[in-house]
Amino acid sequence: MKLLFLGTGAADWTQENEYGERRRFSSALIDEILLIDPNPQALSALADCNKDQSKIRYILNTHRHADHYCKETVKALQKTGARLIKLKAGKQKRLGRYEITAVKANHGTAKRAVHFFIRDGEKTLFYGLDGAWLSYEEWRKIVEYRPDFAVLDGTIGFVDGDERIFEHNDLHMVLEMKKTLSPFVKRFCISHLARTLHPSQKQTEESLKDENVLVAYDGMEIEI
Repeated sequence: MKLLFLGTGAADWTQENEYGERRRFSSALIDEILLIDPNPQALSALADCNKDQSKIRYILNTHRHADHYCKETVKALQKTGARLIKLKAGKQKRLGRYEITAVKANHGTAKRAVHFFIRDGEKTLFYGLDGAWLSYEEWRKIVEYRPDFAVLDGTIGFVDGDERIFEHNDLHMVLEMKKTLSPFVKRFCISHLARTLHPSQKQTEESLKDENVLVAYDGMEIEI
């Protein structure tokens, strides 16, 4: 299973940060055929990564916030053969070789927000954007499925006293969850980083280096 991060930013990435960096809104592509979160910038990200949008067959959406969903993007992908798959929390669906399981996300300002477990018979991905803390149901699924790779919400960074912890993670929360999840998850990664709540990519990577947590960046592609 190949995972490409088309975008890794939160909704405040409408301009460069003070380090001259840019991130697109968060979205990801699996094996060039399964797109997670068809946001307004997904098509340009596909082009910049030299990916053919006509190869995409399935579209998943975590929730309908504007930085994660765009009707025009969906329509453009549907014209080239993609299907928008609507999957409620607690439901499971087979898409070709993939088995998709949706679980409820703790993302209070979005109705019906979900996270996904994606399994292809060999590897398992947990994709957990957006949301704060994992639910008991998610924990039980992680113990059962034992993901090879977990993408966790890292919106807030090492910032204390931010009210967004009630629907997004800060990095203290990520590291606390990792302590319990480590026996069941092979590798960890954070994405959905807020422009105003993180230092540079290099500084964030350095702060998590000893914790063995990858910091996703736009265009990062890994083999799970």
